[in-house]
Amino acid sequence: MRKTKSTMIQKSTKHTLLERPWCIVVALAGLIAGAVLITSFIRSTDNTLSLCSTAKTTAKSIAEYTATPIQLQSIVHYATSRIVPQQTFEEVSISLDVLKDRLPCNFLIFGLGRDSLMWASLNPGGNTVFLEEDPEWIQAVLKEVPSLRAHHVQYRTQLSQADRLLATYKSEPKCLPANAFPIRYNEKCPLALTSLPDEFYDTEWDLIMVDAPKGYFATAPGRMGAIFSAAVMARNRKGAGTTHVFLHDVNRKVERTYANEFLCKKYKAKSAGKLWHFEIPNAANMSDQPGDRFC
Repeated sequence: MRKTKSTMIQKSTKHTLLERPWCIVVALAGLIAGAVLITSFIRSTDNTLSLCSTAKTTAKSIAEYTATPIQLQSIVHYATSRIVPQQTFEEVSISLDVLKDRLPCNFLIFGLGRDSLMWASLNPGGNTVFLEEDPEWIQAVLKEVPSLRAHHVQYRTQLSQADRLLATYKSEPKCLPANAFPIRYNEKCPLALTSLPDEFYDTEWDLIMVDAPKGYFATAPGRMGAIFSAAVMARNRKGAGTTHVFLHDVNRKVERTYANEFLCKKYKAKSAGKLWHFEIPNAANMSDQPGDRFC
C-alpha cells in the first residue's frame, strides 16, 4: 500500500510541475545558461585529447561563466512568479535563435509587457528599447523592473481606419517606399510614426519586435503604423546584414494583411504559432525592388 501511495504522489507531483507555465521560462533560462557553458567548453577544448586536460578545461570554463545581472534578475523574477511571457516557447525560440547570432545588438520592441525583462536579458550588453502607448502601464512595469528602458509613444491611427488606410496609401507619394524615409518628418503619410523618441530614428535596429500597440477594438491605435514604419526603417538600413522583424498576433486580420503588404511574404523566414519572422534586406540589396510598392 505504501508503494502505491508513493507512486501516486510522484505522478501527481510530476503532472503539477509540468502544468505550471513558469516551468517554460525556467527551462528556457536553463537552456540559455547550458548553451553558453557548453559553447565555452567546446571552444576551450580544441585539440585537447587527454582526460586530465579535459577536466582542467572544464573546471576553467565553469569558473569563467558568469551571468549578467539582468539575466540573474530575469531568472529569479520568472522562477518566483506565476506571471509568464505572452509568447509560447516555440514563438520565443525563433527570436532567441536570431538574438544568439546577432547579440549584442539593437533590439526595438513595440510593447511593454510581462515578457519585457526576458527580452532585455536575452540581449546582454545590447541596446533593448521598449515603446508603449499606456503611461500608467509603463509606471507599473518600471516600478517592478526599473532597469528596463521604455518610452511613452502616441499613435496617429485607429484600428477602425485600417481598411481605408491600406486602400488609399498608394495615392500619397510620401507613403511610397522611395519617399517614406526619413519617417521622422513624414507628416503627409498617416502610416508613418512621426512622434517617437529621437532614439528610434537615430538608431539602426537589428531586430524589431511588433507586439503592440493594442489592436483588438475599434478605437485602439492598431499596429498598422508600427508595421509600416518597421518596413521603412528596415529598407533604409545602412549597416551590414538584414533587419529581422518579428510580428506577433498574425491570427488577426489587420496584422496578417499589413504584414503581407509591407513586410512581404518573400521575406518571411520562419513562423510559429501567432508569430511571423521576416528578414528584410536594405533597398540597395533588393534586386527586384519595385518603385511604387513594398512587395
